[in-house]
Amino acid sequence: MNAGPAEIFQALADPVRCHILELVAGDERPAGAIVAAVRERAAISQPAVSQHLKVLRDAGLVRVRAEGTRRFYALDRTGLDAAREWLAHLIDPLAAFAQPLDALATEVARGKRARRGANSQESGGDVAKHA
Repeated sequence: MNAGPAEIFQALADPVRCHILELVAGDERPAGAIVAAVRERAAISQPAVSQHLKVLRDAGLVRVRAEGTRRFYALDRTGLDAAREWLAHLIDPLAAFAQPLDALATEVARGKRARRGANSQESGGDVAKHA
């Protein structure tokens, strides 16, 4: 799913969901282990943890893999990359234009060199004629 920044940051706004992300950041974990770890920190039911996992999945922050009747969750870099790109845009809103502007600057410099070369050839030819 391609969630936008609003959905991603809304998912990240809940401390339980942030804890779940920390749990799966290192490696894939079974749903039962996630539920147990979350319940050590907060009085929360298994269905509530499942709902938090669904929100994280919908936001593109975790992915799930089924193995028989078990579900394994892992961090999904897609959502994190989208959040990072959005934050980077806030820091440097013109970054997307950097490469095209660099290319334009190169072409402008190339054109100036070509004009200087053409002008010096014309001047050199005129000097030889007048001598």
